[in-house]
Amino acid sequence: MRKMNPVRGRAFPSAVAATLAAAVLVAGHVSAAGQATETRPRPAAQAAEAKISLPSARSVIDKHVNAVGGRKAVLGHRSSHATGTIEITGSGMSGTFEISAAAPNRALLRLTIGGIGEIVDGFDGTIGWSISALQGASLTQGKELEQKRFDADFYSDLHDPARYKSMTTVEKTTFEGRPCYKLSLVKTDGTEDFEYFDVETGLKAGMTGTRETPMGSITATQMQSDYRKFGDLLQPTTLKQRAMGVEHVFSITSVEYDKVDSSTFQPPPEIKALIK
Repeated sequence: MRKMNPVRGRAFPSAVAATLAAAVLVAGHVSAAGQATETRPRPAAQAAEAKISLPSARSVIDKHVNAVGGRKAVLGHRSSHATGTIEITGSGMSGTFEISAAAPNRALLRLTIGGIGEIVDGFDGTIGWSISALQGASLTQGKELEQKRFDADFYSDLHDPARYKSMTTVEKTTFEGRPCYKLSLVKTDGTEDFEYFDVETGLKAGMTGTRETPMGSITATQMQSDYRKFGDLLQPTTLKQRAMGVEHVFSITSVEYDKVDSSTFQPPPEIKALIK
């Protein structure tokens, strides 16, 4: 069994959700997934009329930021540490995880799964790496490294315009049984993610994205739910990720802010030995 990585991660909204997804996905534990539930195609006239009434992507994002606690609260933290459990649905396999994240773009995910052992995936702002009992130590390079840098953005909830070529509200649709606005986010490298935001609450409901992995390009759909308040911020405490017919369920049990030591993100000796 390969390592894991959830698609995109502040613990938990985007920095943890992302880093969790990226660590399960990019490390290559699972592969291509199902898409979010979409509405049926509408006649062109109806689609055009609906598009005119759609809110801007910026207003949808800002509503989410306000719903989780506000821009000032998000920017008020410099690091986070979250712990929880993971279950691979239908496999009988489960374990625990902890993830540390820090501004501007550092992250460390540690997974322990029965029958597999420990999996560690990190990014110190420059160097990306992973270690597993099955595959040993390896450096992240090329496109995967660029994606890891993007996904590790501590303030990714804010969706800094400098990180994107375009941000567009595509449609109002149904995602996991809830009315949501679907946003197309085209990054500066030309790749595209789709994010879904609950129409009523404004909270992010999930996303669909593609990442490069040792297994090739993999598309996964991620769902975020069960928001709870930790300190001054709401965090989704359940993250489900579906890829290639496999579902991983991450459940957050604790989140702490501004207690992560910078040494946490230093590459371990096995990784330093690989750096030329």
